[in-house]
Amino acid sequence: MSSVLELVRADLRGFTGYKSARTEAVQGEIWLNANESAWANPGDPLGTSRRYPEPQPAMLRSVLAAVYGCEESQLLIGRGSDEAIDLLVRALCNPGRDSVVVTPPVFGMYAVCARLQDAALVEVPLHDGADGFQVDLDGIAAAALGARAKLVFLCSPSNPTGAVVALADIARLAASLHGTALLVVDEAYGEFSDLDSAVTLLAQHTNIAVLRTLSKAHALAAARIGVLIADPALIALLRRCQAPYPVPTPCAELALAGLAGPALVETAGRVAMVRSERERLRAALELLPGVLRVYPSQGNYLLARFRDADAAFNALLAAGVVVRDQRAAPQLGDALRITVGSPEQNDRVIAALRAKEIAA
Repeated sequence: MSSVLELVRADLRGFTGYKSARTEAVQGEIWLNANESAWANPGDPLGTSRRYPEPQPAMLRSVLAAVYGCEESQLLIGRGSDEAIDLLVRALCNPGRDSVVVTPPVFGMYAVCARLQDAALVEVPLHDGADGFQVDLDGIAAAALGARAKLVFLCSPSNPTGAVVALADIARLAASLHGTALLVVDEAYGEFSDLDSAVTLLAQHTNIAVLRTLSKAHALAAARIGVLIADPALIALLRRCQAPYPVPTPCAELALAGLAGPALVETAGRVAMVRSERERLRAALELLPGVLRVYPSQGNYLLARFRDADAAFNALLAAGVVVRDQRAAPQLGDALRITVGSPEQNDRVIAALRAKEIAA
């Protein structure tokens, strides 16, 4: 295959998309080309929100490329990782013909986007072994090739299991899928992991794409800033498929402030604390009689199995602690996912579960 664009739907390869007023390279003192208001909204003291934003804010794009170790041409900014997932499925999968491979239990948006595009969902379940949940690499490759999959999603660290996929295994899988499918590595929780990013593999494997987000480690979930990093030709095509103004100006400004030097230093300290607290919380949970298993995790959360998950969930809720009930997910009928909070919040989790054991 000469280009990753050959994986894209044939009817979209020459698609030009919508050219908004902000895509035109023109300058002037009075802008009357976008039907914007000549006056600021009374509730907007800075008066900046009357103008449409840059489709891909240049300064933010530059900063994000530096943070994630890629070229600006490899990077697309969107509304969280969800928009990038949706764009990939819509751009690559022909409805009713192509398929998407996922590895349950895993983040649900891959399946949602496949369903909306009428792309068949092919599941290769994670294997629950002595070392935690692991991907079946050979099974994924066989399923993708057999089902004519255009996309394979790997979540590393995986949500909700916390397991990671080694870079050598990602590279091997990408090589086996070359010419047939794009391997998308979702690194939403990458900052909490011991592994290097799969972005380091892009130079050798044009059929790898990486998802990153500011929602987790950078504490900017409400800003909805997500990034797709991939081959420049694919990024350019997806930009033409994207809505005209995906990045609101206030969100871009907040992201720039959150990625400035002092903020990055503080974020790094908080990530280190979460990693430390993750192990402390795991050790404490493992000592509780009602906890059957706590899985090793490289995310900012722990997946735990309980003898009575309903009682554990309700005990936490009674203590004012809300965790994620995973019992409806495949293989997780007795499991809860607990985000690693501050030391004080984690103490509250431990105390609530200990009290349940005493009461029982």
